[in-house]
Amino acid sequence: MKITGVELRRIAMPLVAPFRTSFGTEHAREVLLVRVVTPEAEGWAECVAMAEPLYSSEYADGAADVMRRFMVPALTARPHVDGYAVGRVLEPFKGHRMAKAALETAVLDAQLKAAGESLAAFLGAAADRVPCGVSVGIMDSIPELLGAVDGYLAEGYQRIKLKIEPGWDVEPVRAVRERFGDILLQVDANAAYRLSDAQQLARLDAFGLLLIEQPLADDDLVQHATLARRLKTPICLDESIESAAHAAAAISLGACSIVNIKPGRVGGYLEARRIHDVCRAHGIAVWCGGMLETGIGRAANVALAALPGFTLPGDTSASRRYYATDITPPFELRDGHLDVPTGPGIGVEPIGDVLDAITTSVEWLPS
Repeated sequence: MKITGVELRRIAMPLVAPFRTSFGTEHAREVLLVRVVTPEAEGWAECVAMAEPLYSSEYADGAADVMRRFMVPALTARPHVDGYAVGRVLEPFKGHRMAKAALETAVLDAQLKAAGESLAAFLGAAADRVPCGVSVGIMDSIPELLGAVDGYLAEGYQRIKLKIEPGWDVEPVRAVRERFGDILLQVDANAAYRLSDAQQLARLDAFGLLLIEQPLADDDLVQHATLARRLKTPICLDESIESAAHAAAAISLGACSIVNIKPGRVGGYLEARRIHDVCRAHGIAVWCGGMLETGIGRAANVALAALPGFTLPGDTSASRRYYATDITPPFELRDGHLDVPTGPGIGVEPIGDVLDAITTSVEWLPS
């Protein structure tokens, strides 16, 4: 396909409730959407970079800038491009995986729409629905936390993930385990601890957790391997894994036994599938993480989570977990699962009136 132009659209999405992690609290999402236009079809994608560089070094304004100045001109200069070509064309530009992922996904969406094929089928999905977990942010009090967890379990979520940080770890986990019994329960530290905190983290072993996610710094696989030998709870890596090569290194070192795959973090759905394949070949469980996506990003994540190696419930929550009104038809939980989109491409389109009402800027980048 020949790209005739790319639209960068910024929207403001208020969250139904503040979402607090160890690195900050979000009250709304400033979302960067990408629309790729070709003579055959248009493709949509969501760049998951946050407004500030807190989760990683990427942020929304920076992603828009690198796309505008470097990546889009490189792609539109090519006479033909498809999903696989995007990675090759953008490889000279170091980092900026979230920006690359958005462009690759938008091109794939257009390509698959033109071919009448769903992203799920293209990636190799083995299921028509996926089990869903929910991520519960850090709360002001344990009673507030218990109320939130009770509500999510009543909605049918298959697994609960608690965000933790120093000072908010053992006691909230204990309270949830004691109140709700043998539910699937895991925790996520977002790199808030140090190896010197190993004794404190080992106290979580008593609660039969599925995993502890990213306890230490993202750039230290060696210390994660050391910690893994000191804990009974399996370690899952998130921020540390940015490619299939990183996953292979982590597995070789014994730094983790589970991997959270976030397509935006690793540069797109093609690299996400490669990580899935590496982990599956080594008997490492994977699950699909979330970045508070709108329906655009959620649709593609659900397609990925339908691959056979995704054996744990992901953070592919229903739309209303984060947004009162989504920009696509809402994803709704049914028996703790979300249906995998079957339409061409990512399988959803933004609702024009809703999208226009929350758009804060639109920039057109012609070829």
